[in-house]
Amino acid sequence: MKLFSAAIVFIALFFTFDANAQIEKDSIKTTNNTSFEKGKKYTLGGTSVTGLIKFSEETVRVFTGLRNGQDIKLPGDKLTSAIKKLYESKQFSNVDVYLSKIDGNTVYLEFDVLELPQLNHVKITGVKKSKAKELIKDAELKQGAMLTDNLIVTSRNYFTKKYTDKGFLKTKVSLDVKKDTADVNTVNMSIFIDKGNKIKIKDIVFTGNKAISSGKLKKTMKNTKEKYFGRFWKGSKYIEEKYQEDLESILDKYSRLGYRDARILSDNISWNDDNTININIGLEEGRQYRFAEILFIGNTEYTDEYLNRILKIEKGDVYNGAVLKERVKGDGSPTSEDLSTLYQDSGFLFSSVNVIETKVEDDSITVEIRIREDEKARIRKVTVSGNDKTNDHVLFRELRVKPGDLFSRSAIIRSIREIGQLGFFDANVTPDVVPDYQNKTADIDFTVVEKGGSQIELQGGYGGGSFIGTLGLSFNNFSIKNIFNKDAYKPLPMGDGQKLSLRLQSSRTYNTYSFSFTEPWLGGKKPKSLSFSVYSSNQYQLDFTTYDVDRDKSLGIIGASIGLGQRLKWPDDYFQLSQTIAYQSFKLNNYGFSVGGDFLSQGTLNNLSYSANISRNSAGPSLIFPTYGSEFSIGVKATIPYSLFESKDYSSLDIEEKYKWLEYYKLNFKGKWYTAFTDKLVLMNNAEFGYLGFYNEELGHSPFERYYVGGDGIAAFQLDGRETIGLRGYENNRLSDTNGGTIFTKFQMELRYSITDSPSASIYTLGFVEAGNSYNNFSEFNPFELKRSAGLGVRIFMPAFGLLGIDFAHGFDPLPGQNVKSGWQTHFIIGRQF
Repeated sequence: MKLFSAAIVFIALFFTFDANAQIEKDSIKTTNNTSFEKGKKYTLGGTSVTGLIKFSEETVRVFTGLRNGQDIKLPGDKLTSAIKKLYESKQFSNVDVYLSKIDGNTVYLEFDVLELPQLNHVKITGVKKSKAKELIKDAELKQGAMLTDNLIVTSRNYFTKKYTDKGFLKTKVSLDVKKDTADVNTVNMSIFIDKGNKIKIKDIVFTGNKAISSGKLKKTMKNTKEKYFGRFWKGSKYIEEKYQEDLESILDKYSRLGYRDARILSDNISWNDDNTININIGLEEGRQYRFAEILFIGNTEYTDEYLNRILKIEKGDVYNGAVLKERVKGDGSPTSEDLSTLYQDSGFLFSSVNVIETKVEDDSITVEIRIREDEKARIRKVTVSGNDKTNDHVLFRELRVKPGDLFSRSAIIRSIREIGQLGFFDANVTPDVVPDYQNKTADIDFTVVEKGGSQIELQGGYGGGSFIGTLGLSFNNFSIKNIFNKDAYKPLPMGDGQKLSLRLQSSRTYNTYSFSFTEPWLGGKKPKSLSFSVYSSNQYQLDFTTYDVDRDKSLGIIGASIGLGQRLKWPDDYFQLSQTIAYQSFKLNNYGFSVGGDFLSQGTLNNLSYSANISRNSAGPSLIFPTYGSEFSIGVKATIPYSLFESKDYSSLDIEEKYKWLEYYKLNFKGKWYTAFTDKLVLMNNAEFGYLGFYNEELGHSPFERYYVGGDGIAAFQLDGRETIGLRGYENNRLSDTNGGTIFTKFQMELRYSITDSPSASIYTLGFVEAGNSYNNFSEFNPFELKRSAGLGVRIFMPAFGLLGIDFAHGFDPLPGQNVKSGWQTHFIIGRQF
């Protein structure tokens, strides 16, 4: 395979040199006994072209770049350049230039060209017709393309590599070109592909390895695997580029265990009679080394002891060159803790930290870490570019780097994260740092790619025999100050980062209308948010035995809320405190449900509540596909304990009077952690807990504010305070009592893989396992009695529509009151739920 690669390089070089050689030939010939003075400057009187079949003379003149009346030397750079341009156009296989006439200081040139034939029809045999069309398209064998020797060679090599990379190591490609008699100067190309059988790896044989077993070395090879029955997630095939990466992984494995001198003495493949191959790798391990002294030189800002705490390597530890490099230069992650980052976070932009092995004695290595601190650098100018719709101040207020600040790498990374969390831009924010060594300053420009800030909100899900849908408009980058400025409507006033939402949610059993507005930076100076909302809802009685809806039995809800949020500085500025005061009025019209053994169906209930939530969100950089950090929140929602301040005998009151003013308190916890294995493969862990409590045993639990567990997690009936907790693999809300639970738990692991993260669409697949349950009270609560499920899904985020998805989940346990496991469920997701 190495010989094959070398041949490709040689052929490519041959064609390069051949083209140059033609230009270096005697670039002008004479006719009719005309002669010229070499090196003399002439005036070009005109050019003619011969040998043309399809092209016009004027087209060739344009290719040359020559024009009548210009000065020209024979031979000279201008003539050589003209010939070179004709070859580079890839339209001609040969170009000769003749001096056709000379009149005093005026010369007339004749270009004799040989046009390359054009490709007319391409046919591939040996593979399926659908695959042949795909191959022709991928190889860019388009009708009208000029047939060059290079095109023939690169096409043959492309098809060969296409199949050898899939494990067909004996692929043979034959290519034939014939003149097309139906058209002038055109050819047809016939390609036959004999891919043969897929060649698998029977054995990977190591020799010379003693410190690391062959089994562990094989695990190190992520791309090159032996054939093994049942391994469906990784095929057995030999791909040269991937194999070379695996050889580097073997040496890295040895390096991390102290064998810094380990090397590969030989590697080759051998063929077996059953059409499989063996890979033979010969190793020389060398001795295992340990760290001797680790000396710091040049450090004045930090002590040796402090730097040692960052380095985390002690004398006598096994010598690990890879880890040493990561602790000094960083591991490439945004959260890397290393010496270089330490200095760059403290303003030392122009510092350098280098590792030098100064002494190798027996099995011990003395290391010097040489530090050149230089002067601290400050930020001179900060700019943003690419934000065509979003106003500059919306970006600048999120940046953690300001003019005059000391340079900080972490502050730049944090700024990237904050921009990504806005949701208005592509996650790939590019900061351009322009250092000025002489003045010890740096300019920083953040280049962003804008996404749509508004959404047509179509949120829906199906489960439990009913479709739940939401239709609305969500303007996530609104500008209310320009609402009366007609020039700002493009099509709406945008750019100030405010959120305005109008929503209609409906199903067979209810409909809701809501309006909400959020200003994330109240006053524009500090990260304090103001939000308010008003809403109205009508819910209708559902007969769970027949699934009929009785619209004469209704629950009407009107409500409003106002909230304040503030970014905290302690314990760190990832924390946020949110507080909300809300009022709701519930009007029951023959809408009955059981509450603490009583039946409530008439009356007006009032709910005046206060909510406080402390959250910390360090996940990033993308809002849709976070790859690091965590999100957690602890919240409390409570009403005034009216019954504790009154002397009423609640046991004797009518039920309508009893619950005229609702009283309760709720405690909620939610935590998510993101762990990236690669930049595309991320594990998300989630844990949730909720509890609804009461102040007075005579009243018991509130009839509203309950938890409903199960299904896709689409928030239905959310205006009565209920919380919908998704648990895929089960029907919507079916893991809770009809009136809802007062306690719930949920645990989740989700492995996500990003397919694309472009501004137009972000797509990722996922596999998950999760467990949870709902309980009516503490006497029923059992944290080990959980409903379990697992499945696969996909998510597609489009700025105009939000997050779309589908999940196929298997519930391993039965629904309450049943003895047959839930089995497979399909959940359609429109709107961000997980």
